[in-house]
Amino acid sequence: MSKPSPLSGFPELLPAQRFVEQSVIDSMRRTFELHGFAPVETRAVETLDQLLRKGETSNEVYVLRRLQTDPDDPSQPGDLGLHFDLTVPFARYVLENAGKLEFPFRRYQIQKVWRGERPQEGRFREFTQADIDVVMKDELPFHFDVEVARVMAEALSVLPLPPMRLRVNNRKLIEGFCLGLAVPEPADVIRLIDKLDRLPEATVGDLLVAEAGLDDAQAQQCLALAAISSIDGSFAERVRSLGVQHELLETGLAELGAVVQGCRVVNNERFEVQASLGLARGLDYYTGTVFEIYMKGFESLKSVGGGGRYDALASDGKTTYPGVGISFGISRTLIPLITRGLLSGSRAVPSAVLVALPDEESRAAADEVAQQLRASGVATEVAASAQKFGKQIRHAERRGIPFVWFFTVADNGAIAGHSVKDIRTGEQLDADPATWRPADADLTPQVIHAPTPAEETS
Repeated sequence: MSKPSPLSGFPELLPAQRFVEQSVIDSMRRTFELHGFAPVETRAVETLDQLLRKGETSNEVYVLRRLQTDPDDPSQPGDLGLHFDLTVPFARYVLENAGKLEFPFRRYQIQKVWRGERPQEGRFREFTQADIDVVMKDELPFHFDVEVARVMAEALSVLPLPPMRLRVNNRKLIEGFCLGLAVPEPADVIRLIDKLDRLPEATVGDLLVAEAGLDDAQAQQCLALAAISSIDGSFAERVRSLGVQHELLETGLAELGAVVQGCRVVNNERFEVQASLGLARGLDYYTGTVFEIYMKGFESLKSVGGGGRYDALASDGKTTYPGVGISFGISRTLIPLITRGLLSGSRAVPSAVLVALPDEESRAAADEVAQQLRASGVATEVAASAQKFGKQIRHAERRGIPFVWFFTVADNGAIAGHSVKDIRTGEQLDADPATWRPADADLTPQVIHAPTPAEETS
């Protein structure tokens, strides 16, 4: 077999890199569970009519079928596709299991998704996301908007990543502002405002006139609204100073202010929650709060996460299940950092100890020592062969294993003594395999985070 070529858009990680990803996933999972969110995993496949309910995504769906299939065979499943996010399958999951769930249902889901788009930095065809959502029956109290923002902010703020920013806005605020301006179709304005991170302001202003039917004065007012941002509640007075009034606008201002205020406890040098009135998110199922996550110094990646409130995404015709949630792109965030050498694992194996092998006759004794260490939670492996000790030490060093364990065998075959060597410092001490443990930092591979230029200057 010839050497295979890499498949674009389907990233694979080396072991030390995979430890980084696992560490991030484990940290997020712990935070989510501390706040009472339960784990969920949905199937990878959904029916195409379910997948395409979300909107303009048909060009991104991977269709699933057997290589040899008979379209007239009634035993074969209908049109199927791989899910491209975790929100659509979660909505289906809630409808199918509503009778077995307790509401409010707090869920987290960390899983692979597939999206047929052009691969580029931070954008892949197969990637991992982490989602949290809270879903209720019929009506969802607003305080859950604050809760999911605060939980995701807390989860991200402790990760070994560059500083992050959670941008927040409210669709009611934008819609109410448009209604106060007597704009004919607020949805068109929201769709165009969402293009501000990709197009110049002047271009978006022209589109507001040409496609949304605004006059020049209305377009400038909408652009002025979109330019407002703050990390506190001062945005409200800046909006009111534009002279536009509407009841829905005031509702949106109050809700956005509550999210910003409720997240102040997590604002620090590693994480910031910011009211950003230019944030719209073009998907039309969002009905209130909307979120996007950005990474400082990596603005070229655009958002690395997002979400919002959806009051009618899941409904069986009799009961509606409103929800609010945020998704974080684990692959989208980590792989560019790993590729640039800014994130790495401290070693390529979980082993903290290599048990040195004096000779092949001692392998059973070495296995016994290794089992004693493992019983104490210390990841341990036995040397592959009885080479000279210097070669065994160099083997451990190449793999990043910090400790080498030595034992001596008496004439009667019993183990006569033990010592452990820290091969980084050269220190070697007598030790008991039944009670010895390394420092916590050496027990498992650690994530090594190299500061980015943005962090070094902050």
